[in-house]
Amino acid sequence: MVTLILFIILLGSIIFIHEGGHFLFAKLTGIYVYEFALGMGPKLFSFKKGETEYSLRAIPIGGFCQLAGEEGEDENLPKDRTLPGKKPWQKFLVMFFGAGFNFISAILVLFFIAIIWGATSTEPILSSVEKGSPAYDAGLRAGDEILEINGHDIWTIDDISLYITISDPEEENEFVIKKENGDVETYNIKPEKVKTDDGDTSYIYGIGMQGEEEHGFLAAIDYTITKTGSLFKQMWVTVLNLFTGGIRLSQLSGPVGIYEVVGAQASGGLASLLYLFSFLSINVGFINLLPLPAFDGGHILFIIIEKIKGSPVKPETEAKFHAVGLFLLMLLMIYVTFYDILRLF
Repeated sequence: MVTLILFIILLGSIIFIHEGGHFLFAKLTGIYVYEFALGMGPKLFSFKKGETEYSLRAIPIGGFCQLAGEEGEDENLPKDRTLPGKKPWQKFLVMFFGAGFNFISAILVLFFIAIIWGATSTEPILSSVEKGSPAYDAGLRAGDEILEINGHDIWTIDDISLYITISDPEEENEFVIKKENGDVETYNIKPEKVKTDDGDTSYIYGIGMQGEEEHGFLAAIDYTITKTGSLFKQMWVTVLNLFTGGIRLSQLSGPVGIYEVVGAQASGGLASLLYLFSFLSINVGFINLLPLPAFDGGHILFIIIEKIKGSPVKPETEAKFHAVGLFLLMLLMIYVTFYDILRLF
């Protein structure tokens, strides 16, 4: 029950911030907002203040900010009160700042974590190497700095996890290592295949990465900048590998998978949950800016097209485009959730 409550609070806050960004800039640019909703499905509670209805809905996943003209011409309002009636730069602000607010909130929370609990070093230096593991047998030792994995430059601890994840675990993988004495050496390491307690297959290198903590304002600033850049890089590489086949759709996680992660992170305390908030916020913001139908990036794509051609695309045409994308997105969510459930058994 505690995990469920934390899951609802975590996702709800991310969605509220995202839709709040759309809402705020819609109001600032004079767009009529019919409804601001948190959750999906039937209404549990609602009230109207001014011209906007505010509602809480039954399914605690998702939310929306219903803007006038977003789904086609709105004959009930003057054109300048609708989304299509606004200038391209105004529409851009409305569409971008859903993700923009996610990014801002993630950065602020990362800074808060670093100030309160300390800034963990992100240098890609091994804190431990387990004796008898593939990495140890190959020659890696605690204190080694990883410079490259399979030709990819390594700048942070997150890069190590990222490029190990997308590497082929059935083959030897190339590690370029800087030893403590300054020598640079190359190692080819094949991870050990093991069975976990729940019957799943895992691949073990035997390396540990636990950065030291620093305190202070400058350390917090440095951590926030580095970690933010690292999280964006993770998203970029992940999306790129989805399209190139380096990562399978079945490896993605949906709401069920996130629920499991929330339960695991809760045991690490408030700092772990706040970090998960930042991680998911950047994920949500990044995905929403992809130039795909039903995403904010899809709307921005049409704004760019409008700017190039000198006239807007018909709202009905754009609405149909996004409706098809929404249908495909729902199919993807069902597919990902199916594999999430399979991993539980």
